[in-house]
Amino acid sequence: MNLNNLEALKLEMKALGFGDKIITLMEEQMRNNIPNFTLDERFLGGKGQVDLTLYFKQSSNSEYYYMNRFEAYLHKGTPLEQGQKYLLITKDADGRNQFKKLENVAEAITLFKNNTGNCELAIGKDIGHKIPLVIMEEGKVNYLTKDFQQTFYAPPIPQTFWVDHGKGYTAEQAVNLMQGRAVYRDDLLSRDGHQYKAWMVLDVDKPRDRYNNFTMRQFMDPNYGFDLKRSLNEFKIKDLEDPKKAENLELSLRNGNRPIVTVEKGGEQTKVFVETAVRYGKINFFDLDGKSVKREELLKVPALNQGLVKEKRIGKGVEEGVGIER
Repeated sequence: MNLNNLEALKLEMKALGFGDKIITLMEEQMRNNIPNFTLDERFLGGKGQVDLTLYFKQSSNSEYYYMNRFEAYLHKGTPLEQGQKYLLITKDADGRNQFKKLENVAEAITLFKNNTGNCELAIGKDIGHKIPLVIMEEGKVNYLTKDFQQTFYAPPIPQTFWVDHGKGYTAEQAVNLMQGRAVYRDDLLSRDGHQYKAWMVLDVDKPRDRYNNFTMRQFMDPNYGFDLKRSLNEFKIKDLEDPKKAENLELSLRNGNRPIVTVEKGGEQTKVFVETAVRYGKINFFDLDGKSVKREELLKVPALNQGLVKEKRIGKGVEEGVGIER
């Protein structure tokens, strides 16, 4: 194993937002000289579980490894709790239980469905604390929990994210794109090589491309007219009073997150979720139960015709498929 290659890949993985655990697993595979391998990481979101599968390959001309893509899969069923894994339980020739722990629900379901005998798919920290999800006897499913039906029968929504030496969509951004939110990129390249900035969102209303991916819809910055800082400052958000908190809030929203902020509502302070709605040139608020909060109740200065003014500002600079994502 080439140590320079290892250190470079560690830096790339950190730049993409992957944690120490998966980086350690990558190093183990490289030390074992496995020519091609994949690693899985699971993220929980408001709209389901997102599994990321990272693809590593060793060059045919050298001992160097590279990772130039990862696959994201959105599962709309109930996500796993912290510490749980999928447990695929089968019996060996002597009738003894054999089980395999899996992080990726799509892989777990595929392996389960490929069985032709007796098999069980469960969740839990270990087999002694398993909770059955689906049971197969003699190749036929005879038990399936209600909460797992959607996950079992509805195929996960896939998307490939390409990376180039640690540059591209981060893990955090990819997960949020799969959740339907917009993320901000300031390192995009046009076809003629010019760098530009844009908010990006998966266009799920259009057919997938020839690689079975959704195309990206781009809202150019500043051409489109959505100004995050200006939009935030229209509302009574207490976090904006602290410059560091304000900076972190903007960064979180640009990465597509739905952070919690403290706002003033009806003369009292309360906590709400906030997220961007770039297409419509605004930000939205939700209470901690996920219900929409009226934006008008949080405005610093209620303004007549404010929506009309914003409409005139929004709508230019939308370009689709014109840039090179790196």
